[in-house]
Amino acid sequence: MGIESVLVFILIGAIAGWLAGLIVSGFGFGLIGNIVVGIIGAFIAGALFPRLGFGTEGGILWAIINATLGAVILLALIRIVKRA
Repeated sequence: MGIESVLVFILIGAIAGWLAGLIVSGFGFGLIGNIVVGIIGAFIAGALFPRLGFGTEGGILWAIINATLGAVILLALIRIVKRA
């Protein structure tokens, strides 16, 4: 993986984490936290969505959407665990 790929990966993670923080109110982790949440969300989406029949290919915009949905799932799980 080249440096450009790593930078795109981090950028997509940051955007996805930021969007997920906006969607799931009450969560804001700062820049580094948003990147981590977005990257973990991308892994969740990459593992879950193909099993549900959703495609994971389609460019950067689709990658941001997938990572955001995965990050929203992650933040919802964090919220459930915090309440318990």
